[in-house]
Amino acid sequence: MEKSPARKRRVKKGDYRMRTHLIHGNYDSDRWDYDHHVIPPISSTTAFRLNSAQRGAQGFIEFGHEELMRKVPIYIYDRLDEPTRGMLEENLAYVEEGETCVTFATGMAAISAALGVLVTSGQSILAHQTLYGCTYSLLSNWYPRYNIGVDFCDLTRVESLQNLIRPETRLIYFETPVNPTMQLIDIGRVARMVADINTERKEADRIVTVVDNTFATPYCQRPIRYGADIVIHSLTKDIGGFGTDMGGAVIAPRKFFNHLVLYRKDFGGVLASRNAWAFLVYGLPTLATRMVNQQKTALKVAEFLESHPKVERVLYPGLESFPQRDLARRQMISYEGKFAPGSILYFVLKVAKTNAEHAVERFVNYIAENAYSITLAVSLGQIKTLIESPNSMTHSALPESDREARGLEPGGVRLSIGLEDWHDIIEDLSAGLNQI
Repeated sequence: MEKSPARKRRVKKGDYRMRTHLIHGNYDSDRWDYDHHVIPPISSTTAFRLNSAQRGAQGFIEFGHEELMRKVPIYIYDRLDEPTRGMLEENLAYVEEGETCVTFATGMAAISAALGVLVTSGQSILAHQTLYGCTYSLLSNWYPRYNIGVDFCDLTRVESLQNLIRPETRLIYFETPVNPTMQLIDIGRVARMVADINTERKEADRIVTVVDNTFATPYCQRPIRYGADIVIHSLTKDIGGFGTDMGGAVIAPRKFFNHLVLYRKDFGGVLASRNAWAFLVYGLPTLATRMVNQQKTALKVAEFLESHPKVERVLYPGLESFPQRDLARRQMISYEGKFAPGSILYFVLKVAKTNAEHAVERFVNYIAENAYSITLAVSLGQIKTLIESPNSMTHSALPESDREARGLEPGGVRLSIGLEDWHDIIEDLSAGLNQI
């Protein structure tokens, strides 16, 4: 009789480097035994067969319970839980150095879920003044309807935080690097100040720190290591990497697990198993390789733009001229302990303010019509280099009257570096700049 293949030896993850972990993931996952698969399988069913009514009842009893993370779940219905998504969540929690992860249909669904379980009517959020346009719209247009207050401030001035927090404040929210201005917020300083404030509060009233880590990715920065409570990602961006699937993730302490999965079940923003499979099989395994190459190109492109006579300034953490370079070198660190400034940059054209919007439009339109290596599109973090005008596109939800005060200038351009040859990207940018 043919012997069954021997089960893979048990190993300690700490024996291997993260770049290897990203590729192989957690092959001993309790979510699904796939000893015979080189590539994790994909689940393609909305409902799961149950062998008894009692088992079905037990599945509903156990759903959302913390113990679910420590045993093989009873699968009932895709919207509750399913194995492919579960394997992805295990790996995302691991790479972000968090206790648990719950994924969602989009990055905005993840943001909505995290905030939805942390604040309620009569409480308030303190957020950095510059945010992704849709996040800003969520906070400024929708939350006031639910009697949830939102205060915007400059969190780069951490010393002022003490005076900005009110008794009803329950959450500090920010991106770092900030989209699109590339400002950095000192995660450790914010977390320490919040921890000090929390010592004088009851457990139920404590403030939670939430960081959107989409721009950096876990390869370049892990906010939980610096004291953040919760990390959010748009998986659609660099973690996905190929621009084919949408998704979001919340990495959080174990105590928030049941609230997050119940929110997902009831509000319905569930990540499809096919999308989860793509992130698990193509996105995470290639993240390190993509980021290493994209960062090298980003620095070359940033240096080119900084030296160009038609560019006022370039904001990229990898540049010596970056205003927060010391913080960048402390906070944006790869798993190998190397400086990892990411693949996004922001630059401002050197034109009169009265002509800035027209100049950006002419520049971007030329790129859209003539450049081969650069694509006009509003997303980021793909293998293709993408360009956009935040002031008129992704961040147009911010009030026009104070965009510039928040770092969004009419002459500003956001560039997300892909995997093209850096010579080609620079040549296309040079041709575009010649048009203004």
